[in-house]
Amino acid sequence: QLQLVESGGGLVQPGGSLRLSCVVSGVTMDSYRIGWFRQAPGKAREGVSCISRGVSITNFADSVKGRFTVSRENARNTVYLQMNSLNPDDTAVYYCAAERSSSLFRRCTLGTSDYDYWGRGTQVSVSS
Repeated sequence: QLQLVESGGGLVQPGGSLRLSCVVSGVTMDSYRIGWFRQAPGKAREGVSCISRGVSITNFADSVKGRFTVSRENARNTVYLQMNSLNPDDTAVYYCAAERSSSLFRRCTLGTSDYDYWGRGTQVSVSS
């Protein structure tokens, strides 16, 4: 059974950085595209970034472009979200999600309905 576990969240000052990790277990991760999502209090869950299987085609929300990067280590069944230049608007619970993909080359998407498997989330708080 596929499971995802996020880690790396915490409290950081504005302008700081955090790296989130998502460990996938129960399957071979290289058959799955992985997405990162976040949900702030009182707001809908939104897509932040994703990475396709295999050739690592990535996608980012406009709000994080140039500040966040995403990478994967299939050998470790782990996906990383590097977050730089954090600001208070980035405060949220961050989730990773997985969806099996038959294509190495199809660009991943940021819709919550595009993913079937979800982790429980890790809290990121940006405050001085």
